[in-house]
Amino acid sequence: MQIRRFRETDANEVSDLIAKTLRITNSKDYTNEYIENDINTMTPEYLIERSQWTHFYVVCNKGIIIGCGAIGPYWDKEDESSLFTIFVLPEYQGKGIGRKIIETLENDEFFLRAKRIEIPSSITACEFYRKMGYDYKNGRNVVDEENLFILEKFRC
Repeated sequence: MQIRRFRETDANEVSDLIAKTLRITNSKDYTNEYIENDINTMTPEYLIERSQWTHFYVVCNKGIIIGCGAIGPYWDKEDESSLFTIFVLPEYQGKGIGRKIIETLENDEFFLRAKRIEIPSSITACEFYRKMGYDYKNGRNVVDEENLFILEKFRC
């Protein structure tokens, strides 16, 4: 298994990974319409654009991308960052890949310079992120208008 930075040539494969993961893993928490709207947003072009202002990583296993995740500045702030686009193919979930992605992101310069890190979390992923030390922003444990929990972690 290898974790490396996203390349523009990865965009189609990562977009397909996200679509598959949303359709299978997130279907228990979201409607088909919601999922398809997310998929229509996560196009290869969108991912390339995201990679231009974040540090976007992919996890590869035998030449296949099996996971991804990104970290970037929170609204251009130097002391706050945000995690984005964290997905693991359904057949690789529960095998430590998500943990490896979080560890990679938490060793990135955007994490290390931040005092606070925020993550907009799906209902599906919320408990995973909470196990990784993220908690509800301002104690608010309800989803927002986009059906996401907003979680955060503070660094000392």
